[in-house]
Amino acid sequence: MSRRLVAGVDSSTQSCKVQLRDAQDGQLLASGSAPHPQTFPPNSEQDPQAWWEAFTMAFRTALAQPEVHGGRVVAISVAGQCHGMVPLDADGQVIRLAKLWNDTTTAAELARLRQRIGDLAFLNAVGSLPTPAFTIAKLAWLAEHEPGNFARLEQILLPHDYLTFRLTGRYVTDRSEASGTGYYDARANRYLPEFLDLIAPRDWANLLPEVLGPEAVAGEVLPEVVRELGLSGTVLVGAGGGDQHAAALGLGVQPGDIVYSFGTSGVVSTVHPEAVYDAEGFVNGVADMTDGFMPLVCTMNASKVTDTFTRLLGVDHAELSRLALTASDGHGPILAAFLDGERSPDRPEATGTITGLTTATSREELARSAYEGVIFGLYRGQENLERLGVDVRSGRVLAVGGGARSAAYTQFLADTVDRPVLLPGEGEATARGAAVQAAAVAAGRRVVEVRDAWSPATSCAAEPRGRSVREPYERYLALASTTSLDRRA
Repeated sequence: MSRRLVAGVDSSTQSCKVQLRDAQDGQLLASGSAPHPQTFPPNSEQDPQAWWEAFTMAFRTALAQPEVHGGRVVAISVAGQCHGMVPLDADGQVIRLAKLWNDTTTAAELARLRQRIGDLAFLNAVGSLPTPAFTIAKLAWLAEHEPGNFARLEQILLPHDYLTFRLTGRYVTDRSEASGTGYYDARANRYLPEFLDLIAPRDWANLLPEVLGPEAVAGEVLPEVVRELGLSGTVLVGAGGGDQHAAALGLGVQPGDIVYSFGTSGVVSTVHPEAVYDAEGFVNGVADMTDGFMPLVCTMNASKVTDTFTRLLGVDHAELSRLALTASDGHGPILAAFLDGERSPDRPEATGTITGLTTATSREELARSAYEGVIFGLYRGQENLERLGVDVRSGRVLAVGGGARSAAYTQFLADTVDRPVLLPGEGEATARGAAVQAAAVAAGRRVVEVRDAWSPATSCAAEPRGRSVREPYERYLALASTTSLDRRA
């Protein structure tokens, strides 16, 4: 009997990855990837057509492998980078380049909008205190700087919504992505047009995509796209979701687990049955992809920090990791890793800063400061989750993303959290999670059932070494709170 296949898609800032899996047991049978155009914050934009081209290339690469056949694919779901704004006109054509989550040129417009709405009102309605990453900030920027393009606006999509639209011709999204826009109340499951009216009066209800549930069918792949991708017959499309939210599905995350993600951005997250509201604005209380919630803290600077230090020290990643792990215990330098500004804390004008340099500072200590600068920023996020009463200690510590392949990242994380750090048996958790949803849609099952059935095995990457990081972490907190790091200070 021929295997039925499902496709999980991860359309991230850097690339598009496609996984083809057995629809019954989740076995990975083929994969493909293709790059996206490079971006350079604070002005970070991409052409959505480039996403589609990368998607089709990655999909065809996966289908070219011998274990699979296009005629067996029965469902697709797309997960993607969050928050980015894709503005479409009345004909469904992209009006301008999409502003991405890590574009911080929208800070001034968001600040004015927050003053008009009020931070407490924002927080109580949205569950998060929006930063320049949120879509509402991009819309305010568009109205202010490109009124002609704003007037042409007839549909507002997020990056993963755009790929779903190209697949099905429908304007839809899901709760996980809608809850990161700044104009959706995930607890009440409704949009907030009253917030958008403060940007400009529009018929917002007709400009926003329908929000679908986790098991809903977004549509069928259009006939011309079926031919373009090398498929056949009826192929269902799921609602999709945000990248970190899909990763939680792919990892089988349960309450009590905590996930550290080391990608372009850094994310520390868990799942929670109830909505979470942080009056200090540090934690984003967004929805997940199972009708629950996923409190998280996102930093703008993660693996690109260590990318930068490999260049500055003239080494590759393996050598940077070796240097860091051989650094002697002691004082050494501390890095506030805000290289491209920061999201958590909300410091779009901040820069990366090192303190504690002396004539005795070694290359090893500089390398260690790069890893710890990233990890301390995320551990600060964990402490804020705990401040809100979210359980992140009764379960596992999972490390994912490209940085998790580094022995230095996992070892310094284990030392910081003082717990073993686990790696999932398969990488690319986001594409895996999208495939979980696609399998649920194809079989008419609940997403949580497939998530639990497909939960991957893990292995221990690092055990804590009994090395106290309290002193360097407190030095980090003091440095990270210094407003002189801001460009405009």
